Amino acid sequence: MSLVWLILQFLLCGLLIGRAGFALSRSADRIAQATGLTGGWVGLALLATVTSLPELASGITAVAVVQAPNLAVGNVLGACVFNLLFLAVVDALQRQQPMYRRASDVHLLSAAFGIVMLGFVVLSLALGSRAPALLNLGLYSPVLLALYLLALRSGFRHEQAHAGTPQTAAAQPGTPLLALRPELLRFGLAAAVVLGAGIWLPHLADRLALEMGWNRSFVGTLFMAFVTTLPEMAVTLGALRLGALDMAIGNLLGSNLFNLCILAVDDLFYRGAPLLAAASPVHIGSAAAAIVMSGLVMVGLLMRPHGRVLRMVSWISAGLVATYVINAAMVFIHGG
Repeated sequence: MSLVWLILQFLLCGLLIGRAGFALSRSADRIAQATGLTGGWVGLALLATVTSLPELASGITAVAVVQAPNLAVGNVLGACVFNLLFLAVVDALQRQQPMYRRASDVHLLSAAFGIVMLGFVVLSLALGSRAPALLNLGLYSPVLLALYLLALRSGFRHEQAHAGTPQTAAAQPGTPLLALRPELLRFGLAAAVVLGAGIWLPHLADRLALEMGWNRSFVGTLFMAFVTTLPEMAVTLGALRLGALDMAIGNLLGSNLFNLCILAVDDLFYRGAPLLAAASPVHIGSAAAAIVMSGLVMVGLLMRPHGRVLRMVSWISAGLVATYVINAAMVFIHGG
């Protein structure tokens, strides 16, 4: 398979995923209006799950077919870092004031749960084969699943407790429930396109790593993670076009929670050893970068900064970009 043909297939997957992701945002906004759910909750639970389907499909294929644990783990953690990096883009698009001035404080819960889940990933990667395991399944897997479900439950309760406040009420009922049927159909078709393109990505990424002489950790963390996060990017931009800032932020942070839960699913499909025990320790750097970036987001949501760096983004976003660049360089140099 020639390098040019590989790149063309990568571009095609990216185009399909990006277009389907934009369709998802429009359908999700109409579903939120029909059900009365807030934009933050729809972003956290519904959009985040569907836009993370490429990571789910890619991860299962990477461990079950390609037998490339570094590709799967790099894809998940790289996608988390990309999602946090894209918050800087969201901030830059808010021309009147930094996004942290308008964002709901419900996102503090998502970011905090993300840090806790990433902490378990770091511990498991650091311990390697010494990490507690049951048969071929790492004990971190049920912990990640339980934390994800707890995060969804906590987020929903917070939304319910603060329903109707100007800060969180991003969607108001008014669309007839009958209108949900065509929207659900469009939503399902777009999700199917995202899933199909995601299944093919690991094969392309693995061949690209061989052709270019790059390590799988770097390809998974940078290239495959970028393509599989295109739905999140497309949905986020679509939500911003609709004026739904909380839906955009909730989608990115919620996708990170679901992505970390994907590690538990990948662990179930990987044979021979717990997934994180077989992965390269270089992924500790990616997980640590995601922790730092999530912490910066929490600082922004608490401090609500006014100023901008070079009149473009808040200093929080500048920190997100700097952390991403450092992590990408580290994975390229030291990846396995």
